[in-house]
Amino acid sequence: GLQDHMMHGNSGGTNHKGLFLPSMTDHMAQWRNRADELTHSLKVCMFLGEFFQEQYRGRFYGKAQNLMRKVNQAYADVLGRHDLLLMPTVPMKARQIPPADCSISLYVQRAFEMIGNTAPFNGGLPAINVPCGLSEGLPIGMMLVGERFGEMKLYQAAHAFEQAGDWRTT
Repeated sequence: GLQDHMMHGNSGGTNHKGLFLPSMTDHMAQWRNRADELTHSLKVCMFLGEFFQEQYRGRFYGKAQNLMRKVNQAYADVLGRHDLLLMPTVPMKARQIPPADCSISLYVQRAFEMIGNTAPFNGGLPAINVPCGLSEGLPIGMMLVGERFGEMKLYQAAHAFEQAGDWRTT
């Protein structure tokens, strides 16, 4: 998905039913002239996406999309019984940002170790991160997840939480 969207579609994508911004697509097409400025994690995703597309012709992308249907259905079943889901935004305590001269493998590891809770919601369910407290001076994120097209309920819940008190002092 990312490889096709970013590398071949200049971040314009296909089959999108919303607003297209040709000026953004023109701007994003310039990445080829400035690829050295892309993050290591983005480069890894782009290279892997291109490799898997060339070698397997979308087979694993298709399998992943089929799995996302099952994941989304499981979340839909739970959200049919509950208004929202509440979970930690990241599955671990915040880590120190690696130094600029760290290995590419450490850089990529740190980038991907935090997305375990958020990645499943790239499949169409709305989610919002709300700061909810501190641990040793570092913020803790509370992720609220709603049913498909349930953004308004998420905004209302996030707003109610923010109005209930100052998360920096609780």
